[in-house]
Amino acid sequence: MKPIFVLNGPNLNMLGQRQPEIYGQETLADVVAQLTALAPELGLSVEAMQSNHEGQLVDWIQDARGVAAGIIINPGAYSHTSVAILDALNLFEGVVLEVHISNIHKREAFRHHSFVSSRAEGVIAGFGTEGYLLALRRMATLLTR
Repeated sequence: MKPIFVLNGPNLNMLGQRQPEIYGQETLADVVAQLTALAPELGLSVEAMQSNHEGQLVDWIQDARGVAAGIIINPGAYSHTSVAILDALNLFEGVVLEVHISNIHKREAFRHHSFVSSRAEGVIAGFGTEGYLLALRRMATLLTR
């Protein structure tokens, strides 16, 4: 089966250090290790990437076309600002799931809107880093339908 791209936006490389009261103690490496361990149980594989740069995320989304079965994306702050990421996702033929570690709807008003949500088949927010595992499980369900 084609891999699932797990794309992480700005500041997610700082998980475990950045505002642990909001984002928790786990690092991005911890999250990737958990996803990599879970994926074979679901008949999937994952390719995880992180960038602080919007254009790099757009490039990876474009690279996913024809290569990846789905994308799990935590665009970070670009959720609320990036039409470019939305446009790239709209070109992708596979399943898109959006993940947010915190509950963006309990935070500042500017975080309540995500451009990515209009393309995503589902949005998982507020479950901490466990949201990535929930998204991978949902991805497996959607791809076997």
